[in-house]
Amino acid sequence: MRQSTLIFVFNPQKQILLAMKKRGFGKDKWNGPGGKVEPGETIIAAASRELLEETSINIAPELMEARGVLHFHFSGKPEWDQDVNIFVSHGYTGTFEESEEMKPAWFDIDKIPYDAMWKDDQFWLQRVINGESVEFEFFFGDDGFIEEYTEVYTA
Repeated sequence: MRQSTLIFVFNPQKQILLAMKKRGFGKDKWNGPGGKVEPGETIIAAASRELLEETSINIAPELMEARGVLHFHFSGKPEWDQDVNIFVSHGYTGTFEESEEMKPAWFDIDKIPYDAMWKDDQFWLQRVINGESVEFEFFFGDDGFIEEYTEVYTA
């Protein structure tokens, strides 16, 4: 299964950095920055690279905390199946900027736009924000809605 990343950055004002996807897979949805792991690249290096490419902010891989994995299965598009590795960080360098692919913005933790995000986020994101590690398996139907999900692990 394809390996991908998501990274959630937090600032001292207790806000989370989300980004609106402007094209491709997940277009018009808010999500954490991230993307595909390239051949020969480690998962954490991919998270750092994707964050820099999509937001212009930099986080050294050693400052990222692993918070779990999400296994996504798409019945109508098996080429979309992927394991998404989740990371968080409470520090960064640089100033975020909009890229061709993503439009980043800070959100107060209590005002996360779940209605404009992937439907699975409502099941696990708050747990990650609360400092937990998670593992879920999601099965999406042809209509893009969750048909089934399993909580594999939370700690």
